[in-house]
Amino acid sequence: MNALARDLKPRGVLRHDEPMSRHTSWRVGGPAATYFEPADRADLIAFVQQLPADEPVLWLGLGSNLLVRDGGWRGTVIALHGAVDELRLESESMIYAEAGVHCARLAKFAQQHAKAGLGFMAGIPGSVGGALAMNAGAWGGETWAQVEVAEVVRRDGSTQWLPAADFHYGYRHVEMPSQALGFLAARLRVSEDPDGEHARYTRESLARRKASQPVGKPSAGSTFRNPPGDHAARLIESCGLKGHRVGGAEVSPQHANFIIAEVGTRASDIEQLIEHIRRTVQLQTGVELHPEVRIVGEPVHA
Repeated sequence: MNALARDLKPRGVLRHDEPMSRHTSWRVGGPAATYFEPADRADLIAFVQQLPADEPVLWLGLGSNLLVRDGGWRGTVIALHGAVDELRLESESMIYAEAGVHCARLAKFAQQHAKAGLGFMAGIPGSVGGALAMNAGAWGGETWAQVEVAEVVRRDGSTQWLPAADFHYGYRHVEMPSQALGFLAARLRVSEDPDGEHARYTRESLARRKASQPVGKPSAGSTFRNPPGDHAARLIESCGLKGHRVGGAEVSPQHANFIIAEVGTRASDIEQLIEHIRRTVQLQTGVELHPEVRIVGEPVHA
């Protein structure tokens, strides 16, 4: 960790050697050299402006779709939950949502205002910033299909609104502009839902999710992206991997594309299980699965 990071005096929460197991949905992960939760947008920008240009920065939402290795993150983690979370209806066709807003909260907000287009967000276990960063989706909907413009913060602390056309994105993939650290907000398109049909569809989809997925157990949501024309869960199950374990990590017996972690699980258990699933599916089916989760940090022996 750089000396400057220890000298910063932000108004938010600043800790050093912070266990990332406290901040990821798998509840595993080694320490972050520097961990920061801004008090508000101004505090965030002031903090970013003082960081060295080469400081490794990890932008954190709810810690879902993220595996931090046991050796931790040798840089700065910036966590936006609890801050940078304004949400408002700007017009009959546009919702403004900051990066720290929970996706489920955004979906409920749209439903309360009789707006369609964002119901799929109820099925994403993360924040708007994370959804923007990976083009998260559920039930056939994707984040960037609804984005009009997005606001990014750069390493020098400057911010800019950019149209969706300025970003290259695809299935579970988004390329950030040069020098951009992360997303601050987005304006999302919505339409009218006067008869509540979209709201009913959202409620029914949530009910199906609760019935078919291990909701409430430590996981990171879907582990692998769905390959074209198929489903990762079907392929994994067809290889007899439901219930397969490495240490405290297990392929969910309920949904094969979920890895659940019991108390005492190490990040290395999960990473080894991910690799075992990938190799087994490729060997037995010829299909190469690609992780949807982001794996960062150092192995414990490094």
